[in-house]
Amino acid sequence: MTPGVASSAPSSADALLRDVLDGLSQPQKKLLPKYFYDDRGARLFERICEQPEYYLTRTELEILRRHGSDIARAVGPRAQMVEYGSGSGIKTQLLLAALEEPVAYTPVEISGSALSASVHVLAERFPQIEMLPLCADFMAPLTLPSARRAAASTLVFFPGSTLGNFETADAVRLLRLMREEMGASGAALVGIDLQKDPARIEAAYNDAAGVTAAFTLNLLTRLNRELDADFDLAQFRHRARYNISAGRIETHIVSCRDQRVQVGGMNVDFAAGEAMLVEYSNKYSMAGFAAMAAEAGLRVTESWTDPESLFALQLLRPAA
Repeated sequence: MTPGVASSAPSSADALLRDVLDGLSQPQKKLLPKYFYDDRGARLFERICEQPEYYLTRTELEILRRHGSDIARAVGPRAQMVEYGSGSGIKTQLLLAALEEPVAYTPVEISGSALSASVHVLAERFPQIEMLPLCADFMAPLTLPSARRAAASTLVFFPGSTLGNFETADAVRLLRLMREEMGASGAALVGIDLQKDPARIEAAYNDAAGVTAAFTLNLLTRLNRELDADFDLAQFRHRARYNISAGRIETHIVSCRDQRVQVGGMNVDFAAGEAMLVEYSNKYSMAGFAAMAAEAGLRVTESWTDPESLFALQLLRPAA
């Protein structure tokens, strides 16, 4: 039986309309990357993770497999694991299996259907762990559900380098929220993509098979379906470039010609070559990430990486 889902999230349809109209009204048009993940978007992202150029997922999995017992020792027994996003996949399963007697698992996800589906899978795989899903936006303060068995600590899990999708101020704000939610004795395990050869980074977001481009443009398909928009996908293209000075991939959807699009009852004009920002993917140095964590009142206590130093899992605790 799938556990009930606690909810503090606004209507996803209302939030989508508000965020899209706000983003398209800015001088630099933008769409939020969290809206990539409708059903088709989620399937396309799974295919991205399988592409030879996309090192991030397989490298993070390698770290979890190789260092799972070390991570468990650092976290300690009887933790309540809180994951930002509904993670029923192999990363979540690897960590839950590695932890010592975890008492509960709380995925935080704005989509109720995605949340229920992920918890259903995990409840069968881990019947001894209480499932306490929370339907909410993790960028807002959370009231975490209490487990029946008292947890010794709270572990916030944020894998996949998703923190890198936020601008620095927002990333610091999210880290501060983690600090509040983990409490004085808790921790956060955060995945970060590390700085490396720019060509290797750029290739990961421009795979030869075109899966990432299809994933990016699927966002427009979603807006056509859910907001009665009329984007002509043939007149837009995916572009992902590495900004060396900012240390990040910048992904845009670029208009191929002058055109007008209707979105949610609003007319939106695009010039030929105009680029609509859809995602940042920041790449960190170890020192740079530690400094950002310190700004949020956190310190890096443990770090695990792969032999090539492509990716890292960082364990954060409240600073003294």
